[in-house]
Amino acid sequence: MRRVSGRGGALGGGNWGGRAPSGGGASLVCASNNGERVYCDADTRNGVTLSRQISGTACVEGRTWGYDNRGVWVDRGCRAEFTVNPRGGGGFRPGASPQTRSVVCASNNGERVYCEADTRGADVRLIRQISGSRCREGETWGSDRRGIWVDRGCRAEFSITR
Repeated sequence: MRRVSGRGGALGGGNWGGRAPSGGGASLVCASNNGERVYCDADTRNGVTLSRQISGTACVEGRTWGYDNRGVWVDRGCRAEFTVNPRGGGGFRPGASPQTRSVVCASNNGERVYCEADTRGADVRLIRQISGSRCREGETWGSDRRGIWVDRGCRAEFSITR
């Protein structure tokens, strides 16, 4: 499950076991929306790299982002997509016992947003609504082959179980 401290959190989605960015690892979007330090769960034993900055605020390793044994952390308005090194396991493995990953997806401007996630053959559920706007399956959130989508201000944490 995703651990989040302070306000903010992972935003726009996290992709565990789906599309592999440049290093072949899983990607995770983590956001410090209110300038506070936020932790996003990840297996960081084999390293993490910043693959794409999303915020206007600079993301500088060691100052506004980093990682430790708790996961990836962001601070002072940094929002970015990170690549988690897959060596040592990560993502979903066929034949393994069920695994659950969490993704936070946000429709901040009231528009439909897709959060990339490997949802093929997975059970996707809303765990926690974050927004004041209602999140209703099939109406303001859902999942399909592209991932999880949210609309009309829905912001929530979702679980993906395989």
